[in-house]
Amino acid sequence: MNQAVLNITYNGLSADYPLDVDYQLNDRDVRRIAIEVVRSGGVRGLQVAHLRDNAFDDYVVDRFDTPQGGRRIYLRPKVPFGC
Repeated sequence: MNQAVLNITYNGLSADYPLDVDYQLNDRDVRRIAIEVVRSGGVRGLQVAHLRDNAFDDYVVDRFDTPQGGRRIYLRPKVPFGC
């Protein structure tokens, strides 16, 4: 199993969450995990207890390998900075 860092941008805030799951998650699974961790307060500085089930439906999922060998997944609005 691979590890990755999930970066979630919501309401102009951005925070990282370490994932201990398969890096090759599909986009739907990434959005589902993001909703769960944001609701539960698992993402430091980004807790929304009543986050809607479809809050990330229109978000873009980007995947990158870092020069240091890490893997990052970005869940972000289609527009820069979540505006």
